[in-house]
Amino acid sequence: MLRVGLVIAVIPFGEGAALAAEPMAPNEIKAAFFTGQPFTAVSPSGAKFKMIFTPDGKMTREPLEQPGNASAGTWKLSAKGFCTAWNRAKPNCFTVVPSGENKWSVQKIATTIATTVAIWSK
Repeated sequence: MLRVGLVIAVIPFGEGAALAAEPMAPNEIKAAFFTGQPFTAVSPSGAKFKMIFTPDGKMTREPLEQPGNASAGTWKLSAKGFCTAWNRAKPNCFTVVPSGENKWSVQKIATTIATTVAIWSK
């Protein structure tokens, strides 16, 4: 019985520790990623992209597995993070949360639930 109690006590602590990271401020996101330097994004399905966000509000992404299918769009900072508009797609807004050494979780902003849409790495 004591072992069960210890396991139950450890699990919530582990989950709480994983959720402790705070989203980056919009200016921190800009300084870290929107510099014109390429970085890697991995989607939840495992697709990898080379991302480039330039300081003038433009961005490109190119699949690493199938070069040649690059897409372009625009970005802007928002109150909680940043928003993107790819080609003619509807704009979406995101936060960026540190999730390990040189890794950041990009989460779509929703009213009650944040959904991770990519992991960025440098």
